[in-house]
Amino acid sequence: MLSQELPSFNDILDAQEKLSGKAIRTPLLENAALNELTGGRIFLKPEVLQHTGSFKFRGAYNFICRLDTQQKKQGLLTYSSGNHAQGVAYAAKLLGAKATIIMPSDAPVIKINNTRNFGAEVILYDRFNEDREVIGNRIMAETGAILIPPYDHRYITVSYTHLTLP
Repeated sequence: MLSQELPSFNDILDAQEKLSGKAIRTPLLENAALNELTGGRIFLKPEVLQHTGSFKFRGAYNFICRLDTQQKKQGLLTYSSGNHAQGVAYAAKLLGAKATIIMPSDAPVIKINNTRNFGAEVILYDRFNEDREVIGNRIMAETGAILIPPYDHRYITVSYTHLTLP
């Protein structure tokens, strides 16, 4: 399901429309001290203000909202150490889909707990002795779950920037 197709400008506009009212519009904040230090203009984008504390929610929501009812019913699957996991779990909750997240057992406990609290099933694995993609492929074969890739998909990557257009 991974897409080699790069996002177009229309994909960006479409993602902006789909995320309107769903994602938090995080501001750009100029930092005078960094401006002085660099001799340029430095803007910070505080993505910690996003629903799940990361920009990853945008990509997850943009991908999942495009699935039909049957696909959502099949279940969603992803692997992540935390930010994408939480984004998929929260977006799945909002969109009424079941999510299974494969996370390394040494991922931050708060991210594991947050992912579970958003309603996802978390499957822990040993990153040194197991392969998350092998585990995921087995689960997809058994359940028909749809992979929500953490990157390398146009619906995921196009959402990493939330443009403000006139």
